[in-house]
Amino acid sequence: MTLMTERPTISGSEPRSFEALLDDLDELIVPDGYKAEIIRGSIVLSPWSKGYYEDVMEMVCDQLRPHLPEGHRISSSPFLYVFPGDERAFGPDIHAAPRQAFRTSSNRLDGEALVFVGELTSTSTRDDDLTDKVRVYGRAGVPVYLVLDMQEEQATVFWTPSAKGYESHCTLPFGEKLPMPAPFDCTLDTTGFHAPEK
Repeated sequence: MTLMTERPTISGSEPRSFEALLDDLDELIVPDGYKAEIIRGSIVLSPWSKGYYEDVMEMVCDQLRPHLPEGHRISSSPFLYVFPGDERAFGPDIHAAPRQAFRTSSNRLDGEALVFVGELTSTSTRDDDLTDKVRVYGRAGVPVYLVLDMQEEQATVFWTPSAKGYESHCTLPFGEKLPMPAPFDCTLDTTGFHAPEK
C-alpha cells in the first residue's frame, strides 16, 4: 500500500476490481480527520473539511430544503454513493435523494438515486470536484451538481446531465444569488460562504 502526503491513496501492486475496492473500503480503518472515496481505481483519503464549511453546508441545506421534491431529503451527513459504471464511490459534502434510497441496510447507496450533489472544494479535492465528479455525476443523471470553490470563492451550478457530464453551468462569485435549476427552481444566496477573517 502507498500513502501520499497531501492526498493519500491506497493501492496495491495489482489492479483491483471495483467490487474488491469497495470491500477494501468497508474494512479500511480511516485515520481520524480523513474520509475515504474511490476515485480512478484507487482508494483516496481526503482530509475532513475546515470548521466553517459546516456552516456553509447547513446554509445550503436550509435554503434548498423547502424546494425539494416531495418525499426527498437533503443532508450533509456522510454517506457513500456508488457509481459502478464509472467505478467510482463518492462521499459528497451535501446530497439529496428520495427517502427510499436510504431504506437499505447497505452502506453503499445508489448514485443514480441522487437529485442533487454539493461539493465544497479543498486544495486536495478541488481538481476532482471540478473534473472527474462533473463527468461522473452528469453521466449518472444527477440533475443538479453544485461546486462551491472555497479557494476561488465562487459557486458553480451544473445542470442538464449528459453522457459527457453536464451541458449547462453558471458560475458566480460568493455573495451573489445563484439560480438553481429544476427540481429546485429557486435562487441560492451565497452571502456568508466566504472564509472567516483571520
